[in-house]
Amino acid sequence: MRDGSTSDCKQKPGVIAPVIDLKRCEGKGGCLEVCPENVFEIRRIAQDDYLGLDLMHRLKLRVHGMKVAYTPNANACRSCGLCVTACPERAIKLIRAA
Repeated sequence: MRDGSTSDCKQKPGVIAPVIDLKRCEGKGGCLEVCPENVFEIRRIAQDDYLGLDLMHRLKLRVHGMKVAYTPNANACRSCGLCVTACPERAIKLIRAA
């Protein structure tokens, strides 16, 4: 759905940033598909992030292929909210950037 249209976006880039809850994310990629700003990528969870999770969430990640969403281009977010709606695990929140 990446058509480049930002007419529904509410903010200028850099005001709002998406934050991923790695305990919830299953790396399904809905966020990646709908984001018009290419904020997201789906990749193998970083070792430090993995070790920071409790045993239950580590096991859950193994079942789901060890993939999660990351936001390498978070500063491009324009707060359209499509990613929040697209995430079946409700793992994404939009917060004011620091």
